[in-house]
Formats: sequence, structure tokens, C-alpha cells
Amino acid sequence: MFKKIMINFNKYRFLLMQLVSRDFKLKYKRSVLGVLWSLLYPVLMMLVMSAVFQNIFKFSTPGKSYLVYVMTGLVMWNYFSEASNLAMSSVFGNFSLINKVYMPKYIFPLSKCLVVGINFLLTLIPLYAVILIESTKYENLSINIYHLALPYAYICLFFFTLGVSLILACVSVFLRDMVYIYGIVTTIWTYLTPIMYDINMIGNPTLAFLMKLNPMYLYINFARQIILGDQNGGYLPSGQYFLACGGSALIVLLAGIAIFKWKQDKFIYYT
Repeated sequence: MFKKIMINFNKYRFLLMQLVSRDFKLKYKRSVLGVLWSLLYPVLMMLVMSAVFQNIFKFSTPGKSYLVYVMTGLVMWNYFSEASNLAMSSVFGNFSLINKVYMPKYIFPLSKCLVVGINFLLTLIPLYAVILIESTKYENLSINIYHLALPYAYICLFFFTLGVSLILACVSVFLRDMVYIYGIVTTIWTYLTPIMYDINMIGNPTLAFLMKLNPMYLYINFARQIILGDQNGGYLPSGQYFLACGGSALIVLLAGIAIFKWKQDKFIYYT
């Protein structure tokens, strides 16, 4: 199965590049600020959320920069949310093209994950700008050698998002209401993922444990430990944490591939 996927990937690599290029250009078409929105949006969201949750709800991260804490979570969550939402409608949104020529259908959700990935890389610029600014206030905050491990968290995030995207793209072909259902799911998921608050604030140990099983928590917390450090002063996650992040991403990716491959031949009947 993987050999066939790699052969098709290499064969249709040019088409994939064209889809990514098209989507990236359409995203900023007739936009005055264009790509600058990728830099401004996470910063503006960080400022709004920090103002609301830090000043009104009194959320805090003792000894750590709350701005960097929120920004790290936002950057990673925004990638997952935007990529999975766009990928969900990518197959039935291209039925006119699928009906004309043969191509591997997984290329559409994959292209969405890649084009949003370009924006994700751009958002790392304001993230590091905030880290540099806040490092003047917090001694434990700096850009150190441990940041070389951050791409691992981003790769795990990408594979997890791709797996979820393949499942959503498949289900939405047969159930168009999935677009609305998933909107509710992501809203709930957002609040169950410690983006604006510290999971240590959760008073119920059972609930806190269940929330830690959330793959998005794993990836975000992995990145936060490298950037901000943990309560013991360490910056590099344990080997078990590496395995948990990689294992969860791989399981979801394989599930997404299996489900998509199982149902893709029936897509044509639901155009």
C-alpha cells in the first residue's frame, strides 16, 4: 500500500505543487496586506486572548511568559483547525475535476495541509519575535539548542492533521452535514485543549488525566516544554513523550489512510 502511495505521489507531484500554489494565491487574492495576515493574525489573537483571560479571568503561568504560552498554543492549534477544516471539503469541492481525469483523491486533503503548512511556517516568525521580546523579562526564556527538537512536534502535528483530514474528507463526501458538525466539535475541542489556560488549574485529577490524552495537548505541551521549560527546569521532553507524540500521530495517520482508501472508490456515486 505504501509503495503504491509513494509511486502515485511521485507521479502526481507536479499536480500537488500546482494545487498548493493555486490555493496559496487564492487565499490572499485581492487582500491588501496579503501574506502579512499570516504574521499579524496570531499576534492579534494572542493580544486579545491574553487581555481577556489574563486580566478578566486571571489566568496565569507562574514563572513563565503567559504571552509565549498562549502564542505557542495558538500557532499550533490554528494550523490544525484551519487545515482540517479546509481539507474536509476538498474532495467533494473538486468533484468536477475528479470526474474528468483520474488522479489520486488523497492529493486534495494533502494539498490543503501543505498550503496551510506554509502559513504555519510564516507564523513562527512572530512567535520567535514574541519569545525574543519576552526573554528580556524571564531568565528561563531563551532560544537555545533544545529548539532543534521543535520540528519533531511540528512533524507529528502535520501527520496527525493529515490523518484527521483524510477521515473528514472521506466522511463529508457521504455526509455533507459533517461540515457543520465538525464546527461544533472543534469549538468543544478548543476549550478542552489548554491553549489559554494551564492544565494544572484543573481541580479534577480524572478530568486532567483525560485531557492529557488529547493528541493536540501532547504536541502543544511538547513545544511549550522546549520553549518555556517544565516545572523541574528541564527543556527536553522525555523519551516516553517523544514516543507518545510520534505514536499518536502515526496511529491517526494510518487510520486516515485506511479509511480513505477503503471508501474512495465510492466517492464517484455521491457527486
